[in-house]
Amino acid sequence: MKIHNPFRLGFIATLGVGLAVVLLQSIESMSTVLLYVGTALFLSLGLDPVVSWLERRRLPRWAAVLIAIVGVLAIFAGILLIVVPVLIDQISQLVRRITLTLNRSAWDTDLETWISATFPNLDVPVLFDAVNEWLTANIFSISESLVNVTVGVANGLFGALIILILTIYLTASTPSLKSAIYQIVPATKREGFQHIAEQITDSVGYYVMGQVTLAATNGLLSAIFLSIIDAPFAMVLAVIAFLGSMIPLVGTITGSTIIVLVCLLPSVGDTTTALIAAIYYLVYMQIEAYVLSPRIMSRAVSVPGGVVVVAALAGGTLLGLLGALIAIPVAASILIVYRQVLIPRMNER
Repeated sequence: MKIHNPFRLGFIATLGVGLAVVLLQSIESMSTVLLYVGTALFLSLGLDPVVSWLERRRLPRWAAVLIAIVGVLAIFAGILLIVVPVLIDQISQLVRRITLTLNRSAWDTDLETWISATFPNLDVPVLFDAVNEWLTANIFSISESLVNVTVGVANGLFGALIILILTIYLTASTPSLKSAIYQIVPATKREGFQHIAEQITDSVGYYVMGQVTLAATNGLLSAIFLSIIDAPFAMVLAVIAFLGSMIPLVGTITGSTIIVLVCLLPSVGDTTTALIAAIYYLVYMQIEAYVLSPRIMSRAVSVPGGVVVVAALAGGTLLGLLGALIAIPVAASILIVYRQVLIPRMNER
């Protein structure tokens, strides 16, 4: 192909590359905003089944949205009022134990004896002196890290407020948003597109509600059981169980492993408590996998186990905990499109 005007071609190509770079930089700078919007959209789809259920009880949309939002906030506020005081007390105990462990004058004799017996070739006094020297040398770095953590917590609270406002808006305007998106599709394909889109949004909504229900069940049962067996920091471990169960497939086993390891810590737990906790979580995981999850997730699109693992790992790598949570509904949506769009088109050829 003969190029008649190389300068104009190069100029247009340079403009195209520059526009692409500016667009990518804009997306990167807006990543936090896009994350807020995505999280709010995810939560609003999770609340949509509740709102739809209330609407079927002849409530207006605004009243159903208000009841759903207030109900969720009331539940979380109640949980916080019950758990946070105990949680703060147990975290304070944990910090005091760590402080006493790092303080040479307050070291527990049993702990030093356990370390000496477990590692007979280890020079314990030299190890303690090295730890104290490291803490002294890095005290300013530790202080700076604490300041950064404080700023991060403040930013997190501000982000949570923004997500809450966006969630209320998106939940209230879900039907109008869906209608606006459907109007973009040509009329000849609109019905099929709407059918698939409704399946995707319903599946995501039922998945979110189901995963939260499973996590709440695990957290509540863990709080009760760990308190009964007198496990160390029972409420802290129950919160770990709740957060772990929010991550599908791998979250429950990860949280259970952390709980059992905490129960094994010297001067905190004991072998018997850890063994009882391990047996309990082995039984619970079987009940969750074969009884609770099939019943609670019956209305969500089933995703093969291998796809769940890959999606959770990929989402966690890209967006952390939120990515791991969103990855499974995204995988389910792709499966719906694959089964109902791609396969029928391939079979027609």
